[in-house]
Amino acid sequence: MTTMLSYAMLGQTGARQLVSRTRGRFMRDSRCFSATAAHWNSSASPAANQKTPSYSYIIVGAGSAGCVLANRLTEDAHESVLLLEAGPKDMLLGSLRLSWKIHMPAALTYNLCDDKYNWYYHTLPQAHMDNRVMYWPRGRVWGGSSSLNAMVYIRGHAEDYNRWQREGAEGWDYEHCLPYFRKAQCHELGEDRYRGGSGPLHVSRGRTNHPLHKAFIEAGQQAGYPFTDDMNGYQQEGLGWMDMTIYKGKRWSTASAYLRPVLGRPNLKTEVHCLTTKILFDGNRAVGVEYTQDGQKKRVFADKEVILSGGAINSPHLLMLSGVGNADDLKQLGIPVVQHLPGVGSNLQDHLELYVQQQCTQPISLYKSQKPFHMVKIGLEWLTLFTGYGATAHLESGGFIRSRPHVSHPDIQFHFLPSQVIDHGRVASKMEAYQVHVGPMRSTSIGWMKLKSSNPLDHPILQPNYLSNGKIQSLNFQETIPSTVFRAYPYFPRKSTT
Repeated sequence: MTTMLSYAMLGQTGARQLVSRTRGRFMRDSRCFSATAAHWNSSASPAANQKTPSYSYIIVGAGSAGCVLANRLTEDAHESVLLLEAGPKDMLLGSLRLSWKIHMPAALTYNLCDDKYNWYYHTLPQAHMDNRVMYWPRGRVWGGSSSLNAMVYIRGHAEDYNRWQREGAEGWDYEHCLPYFRKAQCHELGEDRYRGGSGPLHVSRGRTNHPLHKAFIEAGQQAGYPFTDDMNGYQQEGLGWMDMTIYKGKRWSTASAYLRPVLGRPNLKTEVHCLTTKILFDGNRAVGVEYTQDGQKKRVFADKEVILSGGAINSPHLLMLSGVGNADDLKQLGIPVVQHLPGVGSNLQDHLELYVQQQCTQPISLYKSQKPFHMVKIGLEWLTLFTGYGATAHLESGGFIRSRPHVSHPDIQFHFLPSQVIDHGRVASKMEAYQVHVGPMRSTSIGWMKLKSSNPLDHPILQPNYLSNGKIQSLNFQETIPSTVFRAYPYFPRKSTT
């Protein structure tokens, strides 16, 4: 299929890698839209003859990928870019302080509890999890999920990138990607072989020196796991201090790193509160998009490329709404088929995470800090100085280990939190407690997503098929690992709750 549609599979690296043959982590076959686009003859397109705006590039989604692309593509003053975002800007009246729920790192759970900046997705009931419906928060704001997440900066293991290369993703091996990681990054500890020192994405380490973080790392060493001083450097395996996308006490999202610094460029136009509802095709060539804003339906056209950067849910959702996907499914909903491409919406993989929570033997967790009086004090310090407990997400330590000796590189990730978080913060903490998040790095359960209807306002049907591969024993094994760590230190009792 010859097309001008690019599917942006891009994180915070700053490298614009559009690959056509990759077995993607989330949506297999959607990379068919990663072709480099030739200029199209506007006089040959009926759509282009309409009196509607036209840009070199249209980017759908101002999230982690979209912000990077808006920055990089507008470096060429001869190219014009339109960036469309379904949600709002990440600042109210141009103020970080007025948008403290986004920019105060410690306030991250606020935006997980409502749909103001959040798509607020939910899965189907999971058959292998006692029919639980799982909540999937996803960013709907400038910066996307980098404006909602816990700000932990993790690149992934070198061998995962090398595996992509072996499976056909040319140019995605670690040695090829590392220069882009370094180019994007500005690490507060300075530049070395693995870290960048002058990029737009600021990365820092925690400053709370909380005793429970120290205890977790020391207990891990006592339990036989190594210490690593840089999980994104030479040795990922081990326990240590996490890198975080926090700068001078504030969340440093891709909107902060890439988008806001270039808003003054005359060749960049941004629109917010606009829901893209359809990709416009001239035959099988993408020539523009249709979107709604302030109750009005609008169309805009691209001279070079339409780039989808809505993420693992919204990009395939828009493709299917536009007639690109499984033809049988589309016909059942009355959607005209532009291209039968059954891989769109398939191969959905998500990392299920287990929280192991334990009551603390001493009153040193963050429980007291979550009381109203202390929250006011923390908030006032952050609003005036951008310092204190409000200036961190508190996920300052963690680690990577192998579940079994024969595993070649780490397949389990830890995040440690000196507090208790229940259901993404939607339920209040109940006691002096702490928790470790334990998750598999290479999920083997494969699911899918489909359209619920032809209405763009309806969320898609999400079926991750958690634990469907019968390897539940691996999860049980992971549960025992933090218990071993906890028992090795006096703050940690033997009894745990999961």
